[in-house]
Amino acid sequence: MTKTIREQFLAWQCRIRQLSIRKHNGRPQPGMMPGFKRDDGSAIIENITVLIVHNDPKSSTSEFRHIVTRTHDPQKRVDDAIKLVSTLHYQYPNEFSDQMTALFSEGSNVASSLLKEGAGRLEFGQFGQSFSIPCTVSELKKDDPAWQATFWHNHMFNPHISEKSLILSFSPDWGGAAYTSAED
Repeated sequence: MTKTIREQFLAWQCRIRQLSIRKHNGRPQPGMMPGFKRDDGSAIIENITVLIVHNDPKSSTSEFRHIVTRTHDPQKRVDDAIKLVSTLHYQYPNEFSDQMTALFSEGSNVASSLLKEGAGRLEFGQFGQSFSIPCTVSELKKDDPAWQATFWHNHMFNPHISEKSLILSFSPDWGGAAYTSAED
């Protein structure tokens, strides 16, 4: 059976995120930081660090929140976060939804531009593979489970994140997505 672009993308994202955790102490890798282009091909931003969101993010969110609230030591938080996400978090690509999210500081001009545009293409690339995914952009409310998952995930790695941060959602249109590989 041939995998769909969605299945290929989520499996690829999980591999890149496992590599990030296991070999780079959680630092985002290029394949986790797509550019965002308008439909005419012009770029709004070259790199956005995005998260992929579990189908049901509540369980992982409570674990992320626990790590953050358990200690004020930022290095202990990072160490605990790496232990948590290096085990099972990215093992099963089918446990992730289509939704991707990104956190921006309050008043971010980039976030405003993305919201004003409303739609465009996320352009991912790493390891000779690339994905071009059309998507719509929307702002998440604080009570949205994906907002909570994104905020607490990012807070584990950065103690200076404000609760006034803006979290945007990128909802893919898989029918218009494209995949290319250097092996093709």
